[in-house]
Amino acid sequence: MKVQKIHHVAYRCKNAKETVEWYEKYLNMDFILAIAENEVPSTKAPDPYMHVFLDAGAGNVLAFFEIPNSPPMGKDPATPEWVQHLALQVGSMDELMEAKERLEAGGIDVLGPTNHTLFQSIYFFDPSGHRLELAANTGTPDMSRKLDDVKWEMLNEWDKTKKAPSHAKWMHDGSVQPDI
Repeated sequence: MKVQKIHHVAYRCKNAKETVEWYEKYLNMDFILAIAENEVPSTKAPDPYMHVFLDAGAGNVLAFFEIPNSPPMGKDPATPEWVQHLALQVGSMDELMEAKERLEAGGIDVLGPTNHTLFQSIYFFDPSGHRLELAANTGTPDMSRKLDDVKWEMLNEWDKTKKAPSHAKWMHDGSVQPDI
């Protein structure tokens, strides 16, 4: 067996309707399905929920649960805020900058664009406090090949030292020139 793709990714939200409307307005995602139950199908626990699904493009689905009988949402206090996020790809830098303008016009704080060499991205939060990233690819096949060539060496060195290996230092020191 080999996994074919991600069927859907699910997060909790504070308000399902607000979440659907926000993702439609700011990320142009289509609302594709709603499921509501008074009992959890897998556990049979009596816990009403609304489960909404949004089209994230290319067969990808982003879903949310509103679960009103649970304590308020929180974050993992041991994990830095920048770590847990959902990154969504856009088609170009122009689209990335248009999204930034739309978000900021709606009063949403946006960080970036941040240059990651292989892509540039912006960061912001949805109404439930989930950190989102929009990314536009800017890398070249040569860059991808260089990273592929060293991925296992990097991982093995990290596993032993827990310090950033320098195999791909070129990504952030400006020493690599894009393919032409």
